[in-house]
Amino acid sequence: MAEVLLEYDESVAVITINDPERRNALTIDLSQELADKVGEAEQNANALIITGAPPAFCAGADLTQLGNSKDEGLKKIYKGFLAVADAKIPTIAAVNGAAVGAGLNLALAADVRIAGPKARFDARFLQLGIHPGGGMTWMLQRITNRQTATAMTLFGQILDADQAVAHGLAYARAEDPLAVAKELARVSAEAPAELVRTIKATMRVTDVLDDHAEAVETELTPQVVSIDTPEFAARLAAMKARISGR
Repeated sequence: MAEVLLEYDESVAVITINDPERRNALTIDLSQELADKVGEAEQNANALIITGAPPAFCAGADLTQLGNSKDEGLKKIYKGFLAVADAKIPTIAAVNGAAVGAGLNLALAADVRIAGPKARFDARFLQLGIHPGGGMTWMLQRITNRQTATAMTLFGQILDADQAVAHGLAYARAEDPLAVAKELARVSAEAPAELVRTIKATMRVTDVLDDHAEAVETELTPQVVSIDTPEFAARLAAMKARISGR
């Protein structure tokens, strides 16, 4: 049985970590398979959703492999969620259950998180006697804030779906997070592929800028390029037709 499934709903790719008996724990092999599937999805879709086979989203790194890992082994375990973090297309984590340790990293690696009723966001590293890795402290502080990140990382606080939304860790709570993620992904799925990738790349650049004028200049060239595309011309014509037909 494949441990990582990749399916397509038109131009939305859905990757499911599929090892429910082990609560979708990340092994070196599974992380490599996940990275490969992310690469495949980038070639064929405009948006990517990551989820886990119930009952968990991802219970973290396989503890046996984690205990035996040094630098290179840890980097191999990181490979899957770092592929999500580096994806050129928009990504959504449909968090349907516990996201623990490296599983929290996987959720944090996505651009947006939708939390299901059974979602739990649990850093867990300190309780295991291990230092966080994979950039967790950086991601968590950027997505939430220093206080929330400290409470989760150093005081063992676990956030449920509603708490995750309240603290900015999740975008929304949903009874069916995968269905909501698919609906959210639809706009990107229906947009011009190159434009989707360009906008995401631009957002990475402007995210670290402090100056508004520099952001304006950063966006100017790709905006001019997009105005000169057949896709924009067609959409503009369709919009004008709708307006004139009212």
